[in-house]
Amino acid sequence: MAQLLKSSPTLLLSLGLLLGACQSATTSVSTPTATTAETIAEEELPAISIVNPVLPGDFPDPSITKVGDTYWATATSSNWGPVFPLLQSTNLTDWKLVGHVFPGELPAWADYYFWAPEISQEGNKTYIYYTAHKKGGNLAVGIASADRPEGPYTDHGPMVAQPDGSIDGFPMRDENGQLYLIWKEDGNSVQQPTPIWAQRLNEEHTALVGEKKELFRNTAPWEGNLVEGVCMIKRNEYFYAFYAGNGCCGHTCTYGMGVARSKSLLGPWEKYEKNPILTKNEKWACPGHGTVFNRGKRWYMLHHAYDTRSFEFVGRQGVISEFTWTANDWPDFKSGNSVPTQSAPVAPRNLTDEFDQPTLLPSWQWPVEERPTVALQGGKLLLTARPQHSGAVLGQHTTTADYTATTTLLNPSKLPAGTIAGIAAHGDPENTLALTAGSGKLQLWQLEKGKQKTLSEAKLPTSSAVTLRLQAQNGNLFRFTWSTDGGKTWQNLPGLTAPINGTYLPPWDRGVRAGILAKGPASATAMFENFRLDSQLPVAQATGK
Repeated sequence: MAQLLKSSPTLLLSLGLLLGACQSATTSVSTPTATTAETIAEEELPAISIVNPVLPGDFPDPSITKVGDTYWATATSSNWGPVFPLLQSTNLTDWKLVGHVFPGELPAWADYYFWAPEISQEGNKTYIYYTAHKKGGNLAVGIASADRPEGPYTDHGPMVAQPDGSIDGFPMRDENGQLYLIWKEDGNSVQQPTPIWAQRLNEEHTALVGEKKELFRNTAPWEGNLVEGVCMIKRNEYFYAFYAGNGCCGHTCTYGMGVARSKSLLGPWEKYEKNPILTKNEKWACPGHGTVFNRGKRWYMLHHAYDTRSFEFVGRQGVISEFTWTANDWPDFKSGNSVPTQSAPVAPRNLTDEFDQPTLLPSWQWPVEERPTVALQGGKLLLTARPQHSGAVLGQHTTTADYTATTTLLNPSKLPAGTIAGIAAHGDPENTLALTAGSGKLQLWQLEKGKQKTLSEAKLPTSSAVTLRLQAQNGNLFRFTWSTDGGKTWQNLPGLTAPINGTYLPPWDRGVRAGILAKGPASATAMFENFRLDSQLPVAQATGK
């Protein structure tokens, strides 16, 4: 079953707007003039409706390019595998998840924090500039390439790894057509400033050459302790650096977007006196870190923001904001320096998996350091247990604050001793809230900071199958029920009169996943018949108010 990501409130955009201005910065060195916005085709195309979020769910630091008639996007995976989703669309509204940059094994040099992939098309090659934690070291910027946007990708290893960390790589050609890598030194991680650096990149896109040059750093009060996530374009006589500043993540985030410009890639750079140019509103909080695009004279940015109804429980979602240019050639976002909030009915993302495909649907995720062993046989999913943390985990993006997830576990009374399996809200391997069956009982338990606590339990009935249900409200309140008649009637666990508080679940940079787990000896296997995720919208949002 192909996964389609549906979007919400309407924003009118030109059909062809996303010819990647930022990505076109790396067009063939033999034609360096292709780095300028003016070389992009300007024919007018019919307007179509684009709805925000265009990438619903946890898709931070999104990046996008166009190859032929198809748009390609990717985003941060952080500590969820498979790493770096690859999504395609022909209309910018309906996005199909078709694979991942690293669908199986991780890059040999990296172990976690897979952040900020920048997708760039140059000639017949697709490049992914990405951040990851280097084994035994700190954060580093690496690169992978492929002959097609869908892959397969070859990793070329890290290019820069400073002692304080290096993140947010971005390719750009200067006024002479020379290729550079732009990145942030992660000084805020050690209470230091965060310089933005530029250094020559070889034409093979595999190694830095020469000396690095600082472009600018966090100096303005609104930027707080960092600037990051730089995207560059060349327009007329200026290079423009769109960048994010301040705190990116969580309910107390303070993120916003600024811009600086220079007539030379290496500076001097001038920050806009009216920064920040993109800030929060009543619908979208902490916008930032994205990619700029243009179509003729129309300009847009794909970036992330929190929906204020679901915030960190869903995560940072991909949205598009349009901007124009002032008489003095500075960008001016049309929606009043905030993400568009046009009202329109929306279609929530729902998913049903009967496990009847030959391979696992690409929307399934797992903790990047604990890839589970999975088999699909005769319309059943067999999940091999793990003894540590939350067990073996599979999860799905959530896209709204209110949702219902169900799964049917087969032969729960036949699970090996010490084995449990069921449904869960997953934060990370150390933070989970789950209803499981096994060892003769149904058990509701929470794992918080690695410490497990039983909240309620009941005797496991003699049945060939038990259906388990999770209901989320406001992103952080959870109710769990169970059924032995396929969901016709639902039963509560004893002693539970109020929903369980799951505020502790989301890590600082990720949303919550709904999914399944199997915990126990590695010789044990749990069998699941199906999984369903239904998203519910608040009444006001569903009616476009």
